[in-house]
Amino acid sequence: MYVVIIIQFMIWSGYTLTEWLSKHDQLIYNILMFFVFFYIAISTGNHIIRSPKKTMIVTLISLMLYSSVHFTMTFLVY
Repeated sequence: MYVVIIIQFMIWSGYTLTEWLSKHDQLIYNILMFFVFFYIAISTGNHIIRSPKKTMIVTLISLMLYSSVHFTMTFLVY
């Protein structure tokens, strides 16, 4: 599960980079892009873990951890 969390951190970092590069896009495109990256994270996790329930739990945990780190760093920079 630790490997999946690390891989999903890389996926969430890719989402953050993509969101930063497309900061002038409309909100609907950013939401759709989030769901695409969420699907990629779930698919990757499910391929490694082979359990949909554990995959969903690990994906939500990695998303919460990454979001908390991202918002903390944003708060400290500004």
